[in-house]
Amino acid sequence: MNQYLQAATELNNGVQMPWFGLGVFKVEEGAELVNSVKFAIKHGYRSIDTAAIYGNEQGVGEGIREALTETGLSRDQIFVTSKVWNADLGYEETLAAYEASLNRLGLEYLDLYLIHWPVQGKYKEAWRALETLYAQGKVKAIGVSNFQVHHLKDLMQDAKVKPVINQVEFHPRLTQEELRAYCKEQGIQLEAWSPLMQGQLLDEPLLKEIASSHGKSVAQVILRWDFQHGVITIPKSTKEHRITENADIFDFELSADEVARIDGLNQNLRVGPDPDNFDF
Repeated sequence: MNQYLQAATELNNGVQMPWFGLGVFKVEEGAELVNSVKFAIKHGYRSIDTAAIYGNEQGVGEGIREALTETGLSRDQIFVTSKVWNADLGYEETLAAYEASLNRLGLEYLDLYLIHWPVQGKYKEAWRALETLYAQGKVKAIGVSNFQVHHLKDLMQDAKVKPVINQVEFHPRLTQEELRAYCKEQGIQLEAWSPLMQGQLLDEPLLKEIASSHGKSVAQVILRWDFQHGVITIPKSTKEHRITENADIFDFELSADEVARIDGLNQNLRVGPDPDNFDF
């Protein structure tokens, strides 16, 4: 078991969140999903990230419960994140969406609940609902996903509670310099989705060269680069060897020069939707 996977950072409300977790985007309900969650937890992962729109909360919950039974871990040792979808943004709607997610997961509470996308005119009411859930002790921490600097500034004009997390697309082709600096200044932890750019970076010559010099894979180099930038990361995989390999990033370090060269790959290029221009 990889004990380094228990390494955590303290969020701005004092809650501890692991630096590294398992993402399950596009993993369908079924045995493969349940088994991948179980394997990850048995291997040492302590953070699992899902969302209502992924349509797989049930299987994630099942995997977590089976893993707890088989490992003897307790629920409070696993950090579970889910997100409210755009169609459910609004005060009452978001409160109901949270309960629906809990029911599907079969859990008593979530560790982290996020607004999935900054839908104009809707995210403030949704945030008010998250603040209510937080005040009632129903969720340990609340945050956002895909928020740009201007969305965060707008949200915080009225917010009573500051988001602990902003989960965004982040990888060597999209280094989010301005957003990272702003979040750091505000004490909002950045978290990466699509850290491997959905596989598009695996043949990048510079990354291959750095990987080979460390005896590591390109994926491991990218995930280590995230970690050295102080960014939480949740790579997705359903394959046991890949789940193990992705987490094997704590026994080497990139030099300052290597980090700078990887930063230099930035092209402000997205594989996902643009938070300033989406229509779903």
